[in-house]
Amino acid sequence: MSAYTRLEAMLRLNAVTGLSTKASLKLWERLGMDFLRASDAAVAEAGEIGLEVASRARSEARAFDPSGEMALASKAGARVLCCDDPGYPQLLREIYDPPLMLYIRGDADLNAAQTTLAFVGSRRPTQYGLRMAKTLAREAAAAGAVVVSGLARGIDAQAHAAALEVKGKTWAVLGSGLGRIYPAEHAALAERIVSSGGALISEWPMQAPPFKGAFPRRNRVVSGLCWGTVVVEGTLKSGSLITARLAIEQGREVFAVPGPADSRLSDAPHLLINEGAKLTCKMADVWGKLPPGVVPSASLYSADEPLPTENRPGLSLDQQKILRCLGPDARTLDELVLTTGIDLSRLSYIIFEMELRDLVVSVPGQRYAKKGS
Repeated sequence: MSAYTRLEAMLRLNAVTGLSTKASLKLWERLGMDFLRASDAAVAEAGEIGLEVASRARSEARAFDPSGEMALASKAGARVLCCDDPGYPQLLREIYDPPLMLYIRGDADLNAAQTTLAFVGSRRPTQYGLRMAKTLAREAAAAGAVVVSGLARGIDAQAHAAALEVKGKTWAVLGSGLGRIYPAEHAALAERIVSSGGALISEWPMQAPPFKGAFPRRNRVVSGLCWGTVVVEGTLKSGSLITARLAIEQGREVFAVPGPADSRLSDAPHLLINEGAKLTCKMADVWGKLPPGVVPSASLYSADEPLPTENRPGLSLDQQKILRCLGPDARTLDELVLTTGIDLSRLSYIIFEMELRDLVVSVPGQRYAKKGS
């Protein structure tokens, strides 16, 4: 069997709509290229599907144009991996229902990353959720982890952008084909991900449109590519809760960021925490739960003696100024207003952010000190 004819057959099977991933995998494992020549009854038996579904699957597969598909992929700069190719990501291969094929745009080697972490959450997050997603994703990317998400509005986009801000790597898994970026307003973000050495990933043919059933399947790829999934806000009916459930089924770690008790968007992370997910306020909470061999060697938050706080990447000018003024001593907000020149209301907000990032700590007497001082 030549590589081309094998690829052609898999492209045809992968293009069939209405088949579960398990059914597609069973057809390939049991019939291989013969599924194109087999009878409807043989296809139904091999895929454990109905006769009508089998007949439609064979018709769709025969009608698909693999040459045209490869031309589209080539024009977009995308490569195609089959589930039994050596370059197929090993972590994803280990899940219950790995995609039959992956389309990948970008130079990233999906097997080379030491640490991959998924960041998922609400499409309509609060400012608190956006702030936490940005803080955690920046810290993860700065430490050398790959930030993985779904390019959706809200938390997903915030996590991708945060990784890019510190020149880190990020992968986006789409619920549509690579030729139809969804949502369309994230096309520029997608280009930045590729140009920064990251990757756009999809299991769907190049021009496949987004549809409701594509997103739960997308979510299993997001969690399946990763050692752990961090949930930042979500309702009890959210896709982020679905992704967390999938991660648990896949035997991966789940982390949940607590939120305000009176917010519905705290429901998903709080439920996960009650069920055993790791309560996560900073990346140190994540590093401590990952296997030692996959914790980034460059992690600034897992070492016993971290680098000086001012040297951590991603600090704003105001944050650097505050840390320099703190030095080895604790100071009140009033003292910091005088030494930094930052007005009190803005200073209070920045200090709050820095506490969340584990940069400063409050001490008795309503004073603040540099963490580790």
